[in-house]
Amino acid sequence: MTGGVTLTVERDENAPEALWLDNGILRMGFLPAAGGRLLSVRLHGQETLWRDESLLDDRLRPRPGHHVVPHDGNMDAWINYGGDKTWPAPQGWSGPEEWAGPPDPVLDSGPYAWDTETHQDGAVTVVMRSRPDERTGLRLERRFTLRPRQSAYQVSLSAENASAIPVRWALWNVTQRRAGAPGDGGVWIAVAADRDPDPVELVTGTAAPAYQAVRADVVHLAHQDVVGKLGFPTAVGWLAHVAGGTASTQVFPVDGGASYPDGGSRAEVWMEYPLDEPLEHLGGLRPRHRIVEIEVLGPLTELVPGQRASLEFRCGAAAGTSPVREVAEAGHWGPARRLPGGRLTVDFHAYVSGRLVPEAAAVPLARVTAGQPIRLELDASRAGTPLVVVPDEPAGTASAETYAAGAVPRPEPGEGQP
Repeated sequence: MTGGVTLTVERDENAPEALWLDNGILRMGFLPAAGGRLLSVRLHGQETLWRDESLLDDRLRPRPGHHVVPHDGNMDAWINYGGDKTWPAPQGWSGPEEWAGPPDPVLDSGPYAWDTETHQDGAVTVVMRSRPDERTGLRLERRFTLRPRQSAYQVSLSAENASAIPVRWALWNVTQRRAGAPGDGGVWIAVAADRDPDPVELVTGTAAPAYQAVRADVVHLAHQDVVGKLGFPTAVGWLAHVAGGTASTQVFPVDGGASYPDGGSRAEVWMEYPLDEPLEHLGGLRPRHRIVEIEVLGPLTELVPGQRASLEFRCGAAAGTSPVREVAEAGHWGPARRLPGGRLTVDFHAYVSGRLVPEAAAVPLARVTAGQPIRLELDASRAGTPLVVVPDEPAGTASAETYAAGAVPRPEPGEGQP
């Protein structure tokens, strides 16, 4: 099935409702009762998110003896189901201007009301809304839209001031993926080319993650045995995580004139690996799995009662293990390599099926398939050329819509023949 998006609601008297969106390429599973979480994104059947399988099975039903209920307490009491969730930032325990979670019985682990919307193009949106939270004054809304023939989905978040007084918060989205072996794969983040990345050490459980600038505008955090977190004030709009044969990417807006939490961080990366003993200085947190969190933040926003802050971003998924050099709405690029005779080769990982075409020309360079990589061999003069994907449409229909694919990467120093 690749013609449209189907919605399935699974109900069991002994389990909370699970919602599933499926377009034949991606299958997305939601558990509104567990803090409005997205807990499964399967690319052609392969899971791309981390989920604690000792708590929830493949259908997102609780394992025998476990119950999905709101909970609170210290970090050691947190039930980390995994997946993708939204919290308020800044996080902290020093006063009412900081969110003292997780855990949290409303925004993190409370039940979210849900609804769905069907669109004329065959897309379906899942909408999940929290109850008002007395501690922060916020009500959160999470919207996920899946379209036909794509391995990408749109996320729209909002935080409404449901209290009677002004509040100031930022939206903070956290996506958990299974980490790879140390030294393999990892996270790539786009940063401002004219500034030092200068990340902020936000959490040092065992140490802060190490990073490397692989290009003036891209930094890389390889998988490593560390429990810690970095924030990136110079992030400029995309991040990517590669592990287990798949890549998950996020393209997000940046407001250069706004104030962001956590030392100005626009994106953050958390890494953890199994420890034998809890970390008392982190509330007794004891990691038991290899996990990477890719995190996107919105600006700090002063909200009067009834006012909303919003954050929208696009998530893509594709097979492959290439390092990442650029991410666009239609797909992501690996490093370009020189070939003899004035040629180059480069991998493009598509999120939209269709024709890969230069912006200023009608002749396609290749046909691409959502969720799959393709290796291109091009004349070196194509480096820097902006491309788009003209999507495939069902028979008898036509669309003028195109998706930006970014520019063909330029070969980097030392990038010779593969």
